[in-house]
Amino acid sequence: MTIKQALISVSDKTGVLEFAQGLAAQGVNLLSTGGTAKMLRDAGLTVTEIGDYTGFPEMLDGRVKTLHPKVHGGILARRDLPEHLETIKAHGIPMIDLVCVNLYPFAATIAKAGVTLEDAIENIDIGGPAMVRSSAKNYAGVAIVTDPEDYAPLLTEMKANAGALQLATRFGLAKKAFTHTARYDSMIANWLTGLDEGAEAKPAEAAPVPAIFPAKLQLAFDRTEILRYGENSHQSAAFYRDTTPVAGSIAAYTQLQGKELSYNNIADSDAAWECVKSFDAPACVIVKHANPCGVAIDGTLLGAYEKSFKTDSTSAFGGIIAFNGEVGIDVVNAMNERKHFVEVLIAPSFTAEAKAALAGKTNLRVLVVPISRVLNTLEFKRVGGGLLVQTPDNFTAQASGLKIVTKVQPTAQQIEDLLFAERVAKFVKSNAIVFCGNGMTLGVGAGQMSRVDSTKIASIKAQHAGLDLNGSVVASDAFFPFRDGVDVLAAAGAKAVIQPGGSMRDEEVIAAADEHGLAMVFTGARHFRH
Repeated sequence: MTIKQALISVSDKTGVLEFAQGLAAQGVNLLSTGGTAKMLRDAGLTVTEIGDYTGFPEMLDGRVKTLHPKVHGGILARRDLPEHLETIKAHGIPMIDLVCVNLYPFAATIAKAGVTLEDAIENIDIGGPAMVRSSAKNYAGVAIVTDPEDYAPLLTEMKANAGALQLATRFGLAKKAFTHTARYDSMIANWLTGLDEGAEAKPAEAAPVPAIFPAKLQLAFDRTEILRYGENSHQSAAFYRDTTPVAGSIAAYTQLQGKELSYNNIADSDAAWECVKSFDAPACVIVKHANPCGVAIDGTLLGAYEKSFKTDSTSAFGGIIAFNGEVGIDVVNAMNERKHFVEVLIAPSFTAEAKAALAGKTNLRVLVVPISRVLNTLEFKRVGGGLLVQTPDNFTAQASGLKIVTKVQPTAQQIEDLLFAERVAKFVKSNAIVFCGNGMTLGVGAGQMSRVDSTKIASIKAQHAGLDLNGSVVASDAFFPFRDGVDVLAAAGAKAVIQPGGSMRDEEVIAAADEHGLAMVFTGARHFRH
């Protein structure tokens, strides 16, 4: 299909002049509107204003300009139906072969401080989506362009094909166009259904900040890849990214080498990455089956790795390792010396030497992810017939916010270790009990129905690793409902405990801590992670 006439009307004018020039150079007649038409004329291009084209002036402050039979007839007429062609010919309607449209800046408008409902409504495009949808529906005869990234490739294809665009190209543009309008409408729906009742009565006043949870939630994700399978081989799976992934999230990874990532690889990598990037000091996190099995901080990444590996060397085999700094050859050599098999290795960067040493491990997946502590705005969990939505767990205990509830006061070193332990427990599946000391995990108990069982498992893990729990500190992701958990961790050798508090039996638990000579601090916030 040869492009002979194009309609260009854009809000975002990035690259559109060059695109129009490229079209004109190939003999394409240009139609346009308002500011776009002026910009093209000022650049020396011959442009027909849409009002001159339709014989009907723009009206209602520009609300009505392209909503006209001469525009939509020229777009929607099927080229393969003689009766359609006869109809538009009878009414003097030329065909429009290419439509280049993007929409009023609703997102930018609602992002402004103090935006009014009136301003927001005025920045809801009507004619633009109508043209986009009309063009996309009739992709057999019309090319719809909504993304400036497509300008150059389309011009190149036209040059190579005597001004024509292939059917596959037009169909691809149509899919992108319907996605464009769907997400535009979804954004409007999310914003409007998030407003307080009565907002419509005060359109000229600053609109209230929309609710975190709109009454009608529309989501948008882009498929990155089809995965080999899901959690198990009989399940199908795919990975979708946010349309604009959160900075520093696992979705922003670049894979340097290795096999394709699996469903479980991505899930475990996310767990490791979210944990490791929460530390300021050089840190290493080893994850197995979504749980940290070793976490440590140290003066160097090598030191952090050595310490984290000691926690549970058995579980570390076949795990995911994440670092929060540049990985050097010393870390790679340490992994190689102990023949540490790893599924995925993650860091913000790797030295050239480290990359060269890793290159021979063809199956090892190596990911680079930029460091950022930005969290997702919302977290989702699918349940039967619905979706659980919550804000992220962005609470991290600080020394100044701790409440000391026992007779024994924690030392400065214990406070430091307790805060480290609390940060680790935040990423361990509930019920979580984490023994720590000297900037490393000593034993991790996770995912048990009983907190006492988690405590026992953590103690057993430490014993198997040959790690001494005497003098250690312990973090619990939620309060101790009974004193029995405190009894077990005290028997294991712990000397200080950090927990949320808030149980109806807090007094009983505190009394148990005092009885054992433990220091106990409350954070006031739990970290359930089911």
